[in-house]
Amino acid sequence: MSECTHDCSTCGESCGERTEPQSFLKDPNPHAHIGKVYGVVSGKGGVGKSMVTSQLAVLARRAGHKVGILDADVTGPSIPKAFGVHRRAMADERGMLPVATETGIELISVNLLLDDETDPVIWRGPVIGGVVTQFWTDVVWDVDYLFVDMPPGTGDVALSVFQSIPLDGIVIVASPQELVGMVVEKAVKMAEMMNVPIVGIVENMSYLLCPDCGREIPLFGEGKTQAAADAHHLKLLARMPIDPQLAQLTDRGRIEDFQSQHLLPVMEEILEK
Repeated sequence: MSECTHDCSTCGESCGERTEPQSFLKDPNPHAHIGKVYGVVSGKGGVGKSMVTSQLAVLARRAGHKVGILDADVTGPSIPKAFGVHRRAMADERGMLPVATETGIELISVNLLLDDETDPVIWRGPVIGGVVTQFWTDVVWDVDYLFVDMPPGTGDVALSVFQSIPLDGIVIVASPQELVGMVVEKAVKMAEMMNVPIVGIVENMSYLLCPDCGREIPLFGEGKTQAAADAHHLKLLARMPIDPQLAQLTDRGRIEDFQSQHLLPVMEEILEK
C-alpha cells in the first residue's frame, strides 16, 4: 500500500481510513449524450428479455425520443438480428459509433464487431465484462433513453453492468412458471444490493390468445408473477401473450413493424420518472 494522502476520492484502497464508499461507476464517452438508462434483467434465460428490451425501445422511439440499446448479453446477442441490422459498427476519432436501425434506434452489440455474426463468443467473464464496460465508455451515444439488454442471471457481466453503468432503474422479466418467485427474488436482491431502483415486473408468455374465440389460454399454467410482485411490493406492469406474429417479424428482422400495446404501462412508468 502506498503512503496515505487521506484523499479517499482518488484512492482505490479499502482501509480503515476510508471515509466514503468506493464507486466503480464509469464515465461515458465525453462526446456522448445519454439521458436515462434502464436495464432489462431476468433471473434466468429464455424468458424473452431481449424481446422486451426491443419492444420498449420501439415504443420509446415511436413516442418521439432518441433511443439506443446496449446489448450486454455478449454470449447470446440477439438484438441486431431482431432489427435486421447486420453491418459492422465503425469508429472515428471520437470513439465507437453505434449502428442505427431503420427507424433510428442506435444499437451496439458484439455481433456488430465480429467478422462473422454467427461466430461464438468464447471468452471468460472478466473479458466479457470489459467489453460491456467499453460499450458504455467508448460508444458515442446520442440518446434520451438507453436500454441495456442484460445477460441472464446474476454473474460477472450483470455485476459489471450494475457497478459500471449508472442505471436509473431496471425492469424485471419473468415467465409464468412455478419457479418465478425464486427467479424474481434473485433479481430483486441483486438490484437492492446495488442500490438500483426497480421499475416493475413484466410477465412474458403469459397466455396464447385463441384466434377463434379470443379466450386467453394459459399454456404454462396460471401465472405466479403477481404473487412474486406482491411479495416484494413491486408492480406487475404487463402480461405479454405468446404472439406468433412477433416471432415471425423478429426472425425477419422486422421487429419495428410489430404493433402491440402490452408494454405501454412499462413505458409510461419509465417516462414519468
